[in-house]
Amino acid sequence: MVILASGTSRVGTKGLIMTIVMFLAGLLLLIIGAEGLVRGASRLAARFGMSPLIIGLTVVAFGTSSPELAVSLKAAVDDQAGIAMGNVVGSNVFNVLFILGVSALIVPLTVAHQLIRFDIPLMVGLSLLVLLLVLDGSVGRFDGGLLVVGLGAYLLFLFRQSRRELSADSHVEPGPEGARLVSNLAYVLGGLGMLVLGSRWLVDGAVVFAQALGVSDQVIGLTIIAAGTSLPEVVTSIVAALRGERDIAVGNVVGSNVFNILGVLGLTGLLAPTGIAVPVAMVGFDIPVMIAVAVACLPICFTGGVISRWEGGVLFAYYLAYTLYLILAATHHDALPVFSVTMLYFALPLTALTLAVLALQERHRGIRP
Repeated sequence: MVILASGTSRVGTKGLIMTIVMFLAGLLLLIIGAEGLVRGASRLAARFGMSPLIIGLTVVAFGTSSPELAVSLKAAVDDQAGIAMGNVVGSNVFNVLFILGVSALIVPLTVAHQLIRFDIPLMVGLSLLVLLLVLDGSVGRFDGGLLVVGLGAYLLFLFRQSRRELSADSHVEPGPEGARLVSNLAYVLGGLGMLVLGSRWLVDGAVVFAQALGVSDQVIGLTIIAAGTSLPEVVTSIVAALRGERDIAVGNVVGSNVFNILGVLGLTGLLAPTGIAVPVAMVGFDIPVMIAVAVACLPICFTGGVISRWEGGVLFAYYLAYTLYLILAATHHDALPVFSVTMLYFALPLTALTLAVLALQERHRGIRP
């Protein structure tokens, strides 16, 4: 199996069969691991009197983001800055457009008030902060340290929030003790382990094929690696939505995006020997896309506190458009100029206008006596 540090792979028949087998095994591990993680996390939330949203923002979100952390750290140490930075930016775009989009297409998602008031605006603010930090062309140790301190402050806020919820709900009945508590912890830890291992197998297989086709590190990081390391979030959010744990489904995405910036990018910048060099193309296009996607969450989540199926469809369609743009740009396709003009001057303004009208209608309903 060829991993990220390897160059262009030359895969024989035996290697190809092994790659396919591990790819399918990774997919199976993701499905089983997500089911265990959601089941164990929701039961632990009830056991300790914590809301599923807090569990989704912490245990589930940080756990499912562990592949991003591992991949970005390894890529930074191996001097693959395009993968390290592209993984974070691409994962955040993927999480909102693809995961929320597909999850909402399956089951409309209810958005908790805390997400609208605090966590989603925080995600927007952090996305803007990333742009400011990379204007000098890199994420250095000072930048990384600043983000890690921010992660500590965020965790402290969530801890205090959960304590307030626990003290406010004086009627929480004790949950399972002894063997049942151990069983739920085993579900969580076992599920996380399967998610990490399964996503790694899937990513390794995808990178083998991409490198054989001569795809650049930056495009691999923004697409295959970003999607692959976000597969735990994909399966976890979909399973959570189907099981009725919609706070976990949405909290997982928002919490993962926050952790990707504060934790993954912060620790990578802090521990990388020479920091993370940021390609100019990423500063000029991909990071602004990440900011725009985060901003789009505000009106979508604000309208009725629900991400409806049609809104999920819009998010998913934009992910397909973003991926198509990356492919056209990487291959210097003749259709790129027409596609860019269509998106820039028609699709994006129309979507922005629609969301603005919906947000104004929702605000009018909110203040009407």
